[in-house]
Amino acid sequence: MNGLTTSHIDVRDRWVEHPQGRLFTRTWAPADPPNPAHPASPIVLFHDSLGCVALWRDFPAALSAATARPVIAYDRLGFGQSDARSERPSLDFVAEETARYFPALREQLGLRKFIALGHSVGGGMAIHAAAEFAADCEALVTIAAQVFPEDRTLEGIRAARDQFQDPQQVERLARYHGDKTRWVLNAWIENWLHPGFASWSLAEVLPRVTCPVLAIHGELDEYGTTRHPELIGTLNGGPVRVEILPGTGHVPHRERPETVLGLVRELVAA
Repeated sequence: MNGLTTSHIDVRDRWVEHPQGRLFTRTWAPADPPNPAHPASPIVLFHDSLGCVALWRDFPAALSAATARPVIAYDRLGFGQSDARSERPSLDFVAEETARYFPALREQLGLRKFIALGHSVGGGMAIHAAAEFAADCEALVTIAAQVFPEDRTLEGIRAARDQFQDPQQVERLARYHGDKTRWVLNAWIENWLHPGFASWSLAEVLPRVTCPVLAIHGELDEYGTTRHPELIGTLNGGPVRVEILPGTGHVPHRERPETVLGLVRELVAA
């Protein structure tokens, strides 16, 4: 990322044991933290529907450098380097991520206080984490999060489903998910387009979020209108800053990295 120095960031990989399989985690942390006696709480990243640790690319290192905090990313079960899953996630998979898997990460990585940051559906998972662990979540950042299955969201998924009929598209995704790639695609497409998922909403979860919130959304996001960050701003139980980035699509942290890093830095420094 232009203008960002990440040469003094240490990287450590660890595995988290879970009854259903191992979860891969990676931590980026300043080699010389500003106050070693009182370490800053980490920022935990929740990836999107096709994502994984590797697909965050250089954002976590840049985020650690920008905030002087550890940044932790992990592959959800069935994704990236984490163990495979055979069954498709239930239609309650957004809430289940926080209820079933995130507690194992907290326990085995020694996470007490944390900041939650999620992209796309990972934003919904981060919202659940902030609500369920309100006493320990110091701040929440959502990037291109969805809070209900909007028509634009479903249209974007249908368009992506057609694009993934191309074997080359599947091969590109397989660089990150290997033999799990088809499962990853099906888990995303089949759950979101399932008639039973039409009633999913975070409307009852958001009022339980009491920490400061930064909701970032691209004006041109192909998977959701600005209705999503607006609802986060309206329904959230704590202070909220909503930032709509002009000329930006579904991946603001890749399209406008300096802007996103600056916004997050301001939030965590407050």
